[in-house]
Amino acid sequence: MATLSNLLRLVPLQLAELPSHPALKLSMHQERGRETSRASETQLQSIDPQTTTQTLNVSEPHTPEVDGCPPILSFIKAILDDAVVFIDDTLPTTFGPHSIKSSTPAKTRVELLQRKISAKELSKVDWQGSKIPRNPPDNVASEAWYARRSCHVNDQAKGSANFSEFDYGLRIDHCQHEGDYTPEVYDTFKVLDWRIPDALDKVESDFADYQNITMSTVFEMCHKLPFPLSTRVFPVLVITATTGEQDFIVVQLPVEIGTIQEAFYSNGRNLKEGSSALKRKRPILGKYTSIERCVLRPISNEIEWTMATTSDAKGWLPMWMQKLGVPGAVAKDVGFLMDWIREKRKAGALEEGA
Repeated sequence: MATLSNLLRLVPLQLAELPSHPALKLSMHQERGRETSRASETQLQSIDPQTTTQTLNVSEPHTPEVDGCPPILSFIKAILDDAVVFIDDTLPTTFGPHSIKSSTPAKTRVELLQRKISAKELSKVDWQGSKIPRNPPDNVASEAWYARRSCHVNDQAKGSANFSEFDYGLRIDHCQHEGDYTPEVYDTFKVLDWRIPDALDKVESDFADYQNITMSTVFEMCHKLPFPLSTRVFPVLVITATTGEQDFIVVQLPVEIGTIQEAFYSNGRNLKEGSSALKRKRPILGKYTSIERCVLRPISNEIEWTMATTSDAKGWLPMWMQKLGVPGAVAKDVGFLMDWIREKRKAGALEEGA
């Protein structure tokens, strides 16, 4: 059995654990207690949060940054490698059955699985000795993981979708589309981008297994919850890639971005600048990790969609109550996507994108 990854955890990534980005430097200097010159502070404050990008320099892509941040290619590859191993090897051998549910209008049934990773197990994670070192957390809490697996006919039929439609809905603009098809999501705010060159697999032989790579920090997934619960906002780092002609993977990791001005909800900017009463509410910041993988099985002509997640919505809602609602919510997402794809298909919006 593979060792537990230090990256696919519910412990949020800190700014210094992210690849270098101009918009992060001021906050990192402040966190480390360094003096920041008025000129550099002014320069950083002038960055437009909607268009901020860091373009990858492929000349020395694996060289550690001067500020101690991890090299971007090593960072991306470590996460993708760990995620593929998790879905393909770890999940089938360590998760147990939970239930089987329907998810209208999807024609297929959804298999739900579960696993609890104890604090004792997590205490053995090699935080600093792994490919991408991380600072070990002060307190290690157990993680309740839930997973689902569903198989869909590779066809543009009611209650199903073909592989191009899955790719369009789940990999391309992942967070924006998830916000479109999930009723509870009221905003997906994009914070930062790391621009990855096209055809990276041709530049770096280590990336032969991955193409079409994207990485962005999206202060996203702003969720409405039933009264009297407060709204929740989950800041995540999102990495997507195709892992072949007929398979792809999407990874979302929690990230701490409350000290950077480009954030909108975690630093309270929304309280004055929100465009609606809902967006001006003070949310509770939660955290989640998720991994999704879609593979087209040519023999059966079915698309296998697997997703695994662990989360903590925070607030006063105890974890045992949160656990009660996660399996049902995870299963509903299948139907939400099928319904969204059906509507997009009817409107002709998938002809170009898919």
